[in-house]
Amino acid sequence: MNSLETLNNAIIACRRCPRLVTYREKIALEKKRMYRDDVYWGKPLPGWGDPQARVYIVGLAPAAHGGNRTGRIFTGDSSGDFLFAALYRAGFANQPTSRARDDGLRLTDVYIGAAARCAPPDNKPTPQEFANCFPYLAREFELLKNARVVIGLGAIAFRTILHVLETRALPLPKPRPQFGHNALYRVGAYTVLAAYHPSQRNTNTGLLTAPMFDAVFENAKRALAAA
Repeated sequence: MNSLETLNNAIIACRRCPRLVTYREKIALEKKRMYRDDVYWGKPLPGWGDPQARVYIVGLAPAAHGGNRTGRIFTGDSSGDFLFAALYRAGFANQPTSRARDDGLRLTDVYIGAAARCAPPDNKPTPQEFANCFPYLAREFELLKNARVVIGLGAIAFRTILHVLETRALPLPKPRPQFGHNALYRVGAYTVLAAYHPSQRNTNTGLLTAPMFDAVFENAKRALAAA
């Protein structure tokens, strides 16, 4: 897998996790009433964005009727609405909304991946399912040669990023970095940022607000300027 295209093709074809294969395909057949006329993707989701990106964003997993429907990470659900609006305000996206793979959204200097690439039941992949997916994330990170700022959306994504860095033999700060919204750590040549996931549970309760999310991307831009 010596290119992002080759890696993405391997991700799309993956069937390593029987439970996730069954679930994602079942959802794609049954659909949600409001999307009954849509043709669901129903496969693992590759990363996407600017191959020359200096900012790499890692989410948790596709939503059953979001990415699993549209075929693009964070596209077609409320989490994506919150994320892409923030990226647009920060100058990393050409439009604030994303509804489909062909909706014209372009990311500049940002690439998006996920710790798990299939929609999981109850939005909870098992430890083994995360482990099965980890090589894809690690290889994606390796292929993003210009990445300097890595943002973990949620505690699991943040911890997965730290694991990737450890596999690259980069010593972590001591004490070990802990998840906290807008927490920032330097690991070798990388700036690692943590952020609350833009899930409805977080945004509807006010745990994550638009200004709080904007602050993360302002921090990312400052880190890029200082690199």
